[in-house]
Amino acid sequence: MVAEDRGEKRGINISRETEGRGHNGYGMLLVLLAIVAIPAVLGPSGMLAGSGPLGFVFGLALPFVLFLFVAAGFYMIQPNQAAVLTLFGEYRGSDRTEGLRWVWPWIVRKKISARAHNIHSERVKINDLRGNPIEIACNVVWRVADTAQASFDVDDYKEFVNIQIEAGLRTVGSRHPYDDFEGEEVTLRGSADVVNRELLEELNERLAAAGIVVDEAGLTHLAYASEIASAMLKRQQADAIIAARAKIVLGAVGMVEDALLKLSSDNIVDMDDERRAAMVSNLMVVLCGDREAHPVINAGSIY
Repeated sequence: MVAEDRGEKRGINISRETEGRGHNGYGMLLVLLAIVAIPAVLGPSGMLAGSGPLGFVFGLALPFVLFLFVAAGFYMIQPNQAAVLTLFGEYRGSDRTEGLRWVWPWIVRKKISARAHNIHSERVKINDLRGNPIEIACNVVWRVADTAQASFDVDDYKEFVNIQIEAGLRTVGSRHPYDDFEGEEVTLRGSADVVNRELLEELNERLAAAGIVVDEAGLTHLAYASEIASAMLKRQQADAIIAARAKIVLGAVGMVEDALLKLSSDNIVDMDDERRAAMVSNLMVVLCGDREAHPVINAGSIY
C-alpha cells in the first residue's frame, strides 16, 4: 500500500500480477504426437505424397510446420516458479501452475523464481547517530511476491534488491549510536531485536516497489572502524573497570556493615568511634584492594 501511494503521487503506473492463460501441456503433447504420426501413417509413397506438389505439402511439409508450431509453445513450470506472459509487449498474466504448460508460440514467457533468496551484504562503513565511523553488515532473506512488479516496475529486480539493502542498512545504522555508555538509549550493539525489526520494516518498505517481500533481516557484523577501534576499546575497558569497582565497593560496604553489627551484637569487642573507623578502613582496604592483603600482628595498643 505504501509503494502504491508513492507511485500514484509520482504518476507511476504500478503493475499488478494477474493469472496467466497458460494451457495444460499434456493435452497439447498428445496433439504433437498425432502430428508426428501423420507422415508415418501416410508414408513417403502414400496416396497424398504421390499426387504431386500438393500431396507433398499435405503429406510432409504441413505436418512438419505444425510440429514446429506446437512444439514452440511448450514450457515447464517448477514448484515456486512463475512464467510472466507478454504478447507484443502487453502483459497477459503470470502462470504459476506447476508442470508442463503450453501457450501460443508468439506469447513470450519469462520465468521468475518465487523461492526464498538469501543475501549476505558487504561490510558498509557508516557513521552512527553520534558520528562514530562503524562497519556494519546484514543478512537478508527475500522472495518475489508480485512477478509483474518485479518484471515491469524495475529494470533489474535482483540489482534493485542489492542496492536497496545497502541503502536500508545505512539508514537504520545511522539512527542509533553504536553503544550507549549511560544505558538509556537504543543502541546497535545492545538492542539487536529492535534494530533487526527496524531493518526488516525499512527493507520491506523500500522493496515493495519491486513486488518483493523480506522475510528475515538481521545484523551479522558490527564493529568500530579501524581508525577509532583502539580508542573506543580503551573507553569500553575503562567503563568496565569503573562498573566493576563500583560493584566491589558496594559489596565491601555491606560486608563491613555486617561485620561491625555482628561484633557489636555478640559483644566480641567494645570499640569506640576511633577503633571503629580504623577497622572500617582496614576492612575496606582488604576487600577493595587488587593485591592480596598481608596481615600485621599488633602486639600493643592502637593508642
